[in-house]
Amino acid sequence: MLPANISSAVLALTGLWLTLSGCSAQDRASAQMSQRFRGTVAAPEFPEGMDWLNTSRPLTMAELRGKVVLLDFWTYCCINCMHVIPDLKVLEEKYREELVVIGVHSAKFATEKETDNIRQAILRYGIEHPVVNDDQFVLWRSYGARAWPTLVLINPAGRIIGNHSGEGALAVFDPLLPELIRLFDKEGKLDRRPLDFTLEAAREPRRILAFPGKVLADPHRPVLYISDSNHNRVLVVDRETEAITQVIGAGQVGAADGPFPQATFNHPQGLALADGKLYIADTENHLIRVADLEGGQVTTLIGTGQQAQRFNQPGTGPEVALNSPWDLVVVGERLFVAMAGFHQIWEINIHTAHGQPFAGSGRENIVDGPRLSAELAQPSGLTTDGTTLYFADSEVSAVRKVPIAGQGSVETMVGTGLFNFGDRVGAGEQARFQHPLGVSWAEGWLYVADTYNNRLKVIDPGDYAVSNFAGDGQPGYTDDPPRFDEPGGLAYADSVLYVADTNNHLVRKVNLRTGAVSTMNLRNLQMANAGLPADEVIELPPIALLDGARATLILELPANMKLLDEAPSALTESGGGSVPITALSTTLPLKSRAGALAGSTLTLNATIYACFTDQTGLCTIRTVQWTVPVAAGDGQDELALTYRLPTPLGL
Repeated sequence: MLPANISSAVLALTGLWLTLSGCSAQDRASAQMSQRFRGTVAAPEFPEGMDWLNTSRPLTMAELRGKVVLLDFWTYCCINCMHVIPDLKVLEEKYREELVVIGVHSAKFATEKETDNIRQAILRYGIEHPVVNDDQFVLWRSYGARAWPTLVLINPAGRIIGNHSGEGALAVFDPLLPELIRLFDKEGKLDRRPLDFTLEAAREPRRILAFPGKVLADPHRPVLYISDSNHNRVLVVDRETEAITQVIGAGQVGAADGPFPQATFNHPQGLALADGKLYIADTENHLIRVADLEGGQVTTLIGTGQQAQRFNQPGTGPEVALNSPWDLVVVGERLFVAMAGFHQIWEINIHTAHGQPFAGSGRENIVDGPRLSAELAQPSGLTTDGTTLYFADSEVSAVRKVPIAGQGSVETMVGTGLFNFGDRVGAGEQARFQHPLGVSWAEGWLYVADTYNNRLKVIDPGDYAVSNFAGDGQPGYTDDPPRFDEPGGLAYADSVLYVADTNNHLVRKVNLRTGAVSTMNLRNLQMANAGLPADEVIELPPIALLDGARATLILELPANMKLLDEAPSALTESGGGSVPITALSTTLPLKSRAGALAGSTLTLNATIYACFTDQTGLCTIRTVQWTVPVAAGDGQDELALTYRLPTPLGL
């Protein structure tokens, strides 16, 4: 634990910055800054025995001496913690030689204590710094954290010099770091040697879907829309054949409008459909986008592209800032938005692009009442029966409702508080969810993706009685027994409930008549792979080749995987020919003549589609590129390539 006088020893960083920047005399300000940057309290050491991620070994404060260290106390459910991550990325890049960020994951929910679940969150959020699992709140107590997120700044001498709770990390720390670095660099106490960490992402093969967040079923056509969130795009799928028919988005992070193949998104989530247009919650861009399904163009309906800094600021089109829109529903000309970052429901006129709060005051809590004074907590799922909006209020583990017409009130169906959660059936307050993210109205019942309980539940809208519907509560990806892994989105059509099974990177189907669960086996996979970068680039040593030489690929698959017969695995020469990969040995005659290649680089690409033999629907895509400098002189008639497909981790 920290000494009793920690509150006086550790300065609030925002106050420190404002105090120093307001000094009138430069030398006096510099002296004050120097004194305060030296700190008085030694940073507590990381205890032994904790699980570490994004690093091959546990770290110690002792070995981080000479670096500026920023501890980020977070929990992966928290929208405010998510908002800090982009700020940390900017700081890590700007001060990459001097700064080390360490994530300290101190879980709010029981499910978040599991190391593998934290690992999935690291992959989902693209975190590239080490993370320690503080599941018993040892570091939380030692550093005096009181809220998520809390950030603690430690100088190169290993002493605490300040903390900051809440968002706005970039604005707080960026002005301080140059002076802190200058001070310790001048004294020769700064270590700029790089620290190499083994990231979880480096060991993760690419799958067909990457953390799909939401799904939407067209009620009039056999079409399913999938937010392929971590591939930054939306897939359009024929529900009958399960073939991918269209890809909306280039698969890269961005906010560019334009034709479907060139448009870019940033982790899209909720979807809504009206009059041939698909509305997309472009969550991390803080935008609502529109995909014209007939014209093949993406445009932006509303949002500045920057996270809003103030609550309850209505506006039109590009003049109004949004805050993490997470799910969507259209009723007539009104687009309702689960605005997770505002803790509100918003409404947007789809014709005028005017947006304004519809429910929620902006205060985070669970308080019923008139819709604009009620208190919500990170609403993340929306559905409707046409007259009422139902929403998953995730941070209070609740499902709530509000009438669409008039000046009605928010009413809680299930849920009682910010820290009241569990896995229990029953009526109303007797029932418990754990961070639900998805809801769907179907055939007079309200279905709920009880995300952290790995279950689907159903609520009787009459008496609010909750029953288990699918899933046994254990994380997994089997159809029988049915198991899910943090399902995040639901959609209904033709007696089938479609499930975005987020951490399994799958879409599942539940037959409402029989309760049987199956997994969508997506087809036409070459369309899903188009435009995505290679997973792995292998540089080979120079080789001299003869005219008419060939490349031979020897492919090694894990024992429980096989090539997907209907997908076009292929070995291709850039600027040359291509052959299908149908067996573990594939030969490609090289088109380029040896004389023309001498002194240049030969590039070969393999796209491999493989699936598990014992589980339906779980497949991976792996793209590999080999670059080979070609030398002049007596050559060989064969270029041998060997590649072993890695097994997806955690399976």
